[in-house]
Order: sequence, then structure tokens, then C-alpha cells
Amino acid sequence: MNHADLPRRRMLLGAAVATATATPVLSARAAATPKPIAANEGGAPHKIVYQLNKAEEEYREAIFNSVSAMLQKYTDDVAIAVVVWGPGIHLLAKNPKRPVSKLHQQRARSLAESYGVRFFACGNTMHTLGWTAADMVEYATIEDVGAATIMELQEKGYAYLAW
Repeated sequence: MNHADLPRRRMLLGAAVATATATPVLSARAAATPKPIAANEGGAPHKIVYQLNKAEEEYREAIFNSVSAMLQKYTDDVAIAVVVWGPGIHLLAKNPKRPVSKLHQQRARSLAESYGVRFFACGNTMHTLGWTAADMVEYATIEDVGAATIMELQEKGYAYLAW
């Protein structure tokens, strides 16, 4: 079997693990490949939704490491969503008002663009901050209420994980 036959996630998984543990820069080959279609939530045998609602670097790091571990374990057999609200919303802002490391900004973008992880931003939190869709990164999906998004994903069979 040659590498062209492997699913995209399998080919990029090594880059994700390396990115998570060593360098924030994707390999030139991984960065040059087109954006994949997100995992079909109805067809994925495993589905998980993470709550990300804190601004601390260590907290985000723990969530990123867990997402990476899920991708490593289940590769193409998992649909992953991250619902972001409260102080965590700054991760998805083009110009965050709280500190967000470049590494975490790059990791979120890589997970979304290369692995189909879906990031949802809470519209209520954005409204409180006076932000609009123009203030958010392009891979973020804006939902009216972050908590409702988690509930709706659970109704679709997603397991809920919060720290």
C-alpha cells in the first residue's frame, strides 16, 4: 500500500503529534495539501465535543493534547468538536484581548484545517465583548449559544468532555 492510499488523517497524524510536542510549524508537505472534508458526524463511530471556556494556557494545552490523542487513537473514525465560550473565546479571535500564544493559535488552525476538528464560537460571549463574525478566525463556526451547541451535539451522539 502506498501513502496515496492512506486517509489524509493517517498521513498527517505524525505531523500532528510532532506539532503537539515539538514545533508549531507544519511540514511543507502537510501545509501544502488541500483542506479535507470534516469527518461525517453521522458516519463516525466515535464523536466527542470538548468545552473550552477558560483562558489559561495550561488549560488549552490539556484540551489540545486530548484532541491530538483522540486523533492518534481513532484517526478517521472520530468526529471532534470544540465549543468555545467565556474567557476561552479569545482563542478564536483574530485579535484576542487576552494572551493566546502563537503556538495555540497555530494548533487550533491546524486541527481545523488539516484534521476536520470543528471549532464553535459562542455568539453570546462575542456579543458581550462587542465582537462580530469579522472579529473571528475564518474556521470558527458561530453559534448563538455555546451551551446549546453542546446540548445539540450530545443529542447527535457526541460524548461531552469538560475540564
